[in-house]
Amino acid sequence: MSRFLLVIVLALAGVLTGGLLEAGDEPAFREAAREAGLDFHHFTGATGEYHLPEIMGSGVGLLDYDGDGDLDVYLVQGALLDPAKTRSQSLFPFPGRWPPRNRLFRNQLKETGRLGFTDATGDAGVGHEGYGMGLAVGDYDGDGHLDFYLTNFGPNVLYRNRGDGTFQDVTRDAGVDDPRFSTSASFLDYDGDGRLDLYVANYVSFTVRGNKVCGESRRDYCSPSVYESVPDRLFRNRGDGRFEDVSEEAGLGAAFGAGLGVIAVDANRDRRLDVYVANDGTPNQLWINGGEEGFEDFGLMSGVAYNADGVAEAGMGVTAADFDGDGDEDLFVTHNQRETNTLYLSDLATGFTDATSRFALAQASVPYTGFGTLWFDYDHDGWLDLFVANGAVTVDENQPSDSSYPYAQKNQLFRNHGGGEYREVAPSAAGPGLDLVEVSRGAAFGDLDDDGDVDVVVSNNNGPVRLLLNQASSSRRWLGVRLEGEKTPYAGIVQAGVAVLRDGLSPLRHRCRTDGSYLSAHDGRVLFGLGEATQIEGVAVEWPDGRCEVWPGVASGRYVTLRRNSGRPCGYD
Repeated sequence: MSRFLLVIVLALAGVLTGGLLEAGDEPAFREAAREAGLDFHHFTGATGEYHLPEIMGSGVGLLDYDGDGDLDVYLVQGALLDPAKTRSQSLFPFPGRWPPRNRLFRNQLKETGRLGFTDATGDAGVGHEGYGMGLAVGDYDGDGHLDFYLTNFGPNVLYRNRGDGTFQDVTRDAGVDDPRFSTSASFLDYDGDGRLDLYVANYVSFTVRGNKVCGESRRDYCSPSVYESVPDRLFRNRGDGRFEDVSEEAGLGAAFGAGLGVIAVDANRDRRLDVYVANDGTPNQLWINGGEEGFEDFGLMSGVAYNADGVAEAGMGVTAADFDGDGDEDLFVTHNQRETNTLYLSDLATGFTDATSRFALAQASVPYTGFGTLWFDYDHDGWLDLFVANGAVTVDENQPSDSSYPYAQKNQLFRNHGGGEYREVAPSAAGPGLDLVEVSRGAAFGDLDDDGDVDVVVSNNNGPVRLLLNQASSSRRWLGVRLEGEKTPYAGIVQAGVAVLRDGLSPLRHRCRTDGSYLSAHDGRVLFGLGEATQIEGVAVEWPDGRCEVWPGVASGRYVTLRRNSGRPCGYD
């Protein structure tokens, strides 16, 4: 075996190391939503009845909908739930134009040379008015333009991108309506036919008419346990613009819970996409894809249904990555206050282990209720860090007794110091934006200003959107990778593995994905911090069908586009 082939094999096996770099004096993130033109305030529609959907939303999506090369932002809105109520009966006045609706903000970075957003909702035709939850992004029809699926408390919506800056509501024709209480969703090619299928997580059987009264000393939002959980749904893409509901025949009816977080992973590395579902107060599910035999829930057998104490926690958001570099993807799930967030460490031979305390992530999460999250290298030192968006769902006892909305908490940033230890970054180092006390929910991650690092857009329940611009990594080397299919840009790239081969250091490996977190969708580009590397030997890509290609001599400090079948086969001399 040649030295270069050995490096590629090690990279795709996921060996990951890195050096430690001290944080600079400048705060890691700068909050810039209003400055950049992201003028959005979430409306809960609360009228004092404590309807469950009011406290759950909402999400945010990042996508280059107009194909100009920069990331646009889609923000999901709430509404009045009770048709008998009027705007004047809302407990929290809506500061925008009535009625509230979802908003699409177009990024003008490529046109003006500076980050700035304009409201393109009306022109694009995506101002849905309903009780929104989240969205999934993907090119489901293979025409080279990103579409998105909107989840709601109520009927969901599939928006097809026409490619001219506008969208068409094709929900009924496509056959993907779901009138249930839907939350997170994921576009994935579970059957390997090159077309994106759709997994939709559903929550509980709440109805406005069947709303229950909960709370002891004061009324509060109910636990989902007082309502029945409802099954998730899997839609198979037929390739003719329509989907087929295959939930039952695929085996998803065998087990279900109060689904909130969803991410597609290849948990057993058999090149079939599996699905992990974080359930709220019910056992999590790991749906292992058996091909023609359908899916089977291996959550209990694999160790990811419960925590180390055998307790089903309040699963909210989820992220997956090979953060320890051993060749398989680990899972991180956010949970309720007085629980810990949970890191499930993967071992292909034995399954998953609750390793939260081992990596110093338990104690710091106990006072908070976590939602949106992602493993990403915010400071480009070669180690994957963690962001967690927090906000309570029942009255936070730490809030002032006279607080009108006592659910606010601060968000958290955990820096990976290497060797398996995470430490929470103090607000003085993380930046004032992470010291805000709000009710955060969705978090979407991507390079909005195209400067080579990951920024964060956070949606706040009953509050304004936040844009956290990354300032931590300007002096460190990086590489961004755009993957393209052979015929259309987005065909056959979801879940492709990308490895950067660093001269004198172990390779770095990530996957191409837009799902995960909570109710949100992310930048589809793959961004690497290169740590101490001074030179890149090459970039290797393992496509979802197992084909491996390598591109040698790639320069750092830029985005490079790698098109399928344009590289050299892995293993050349």
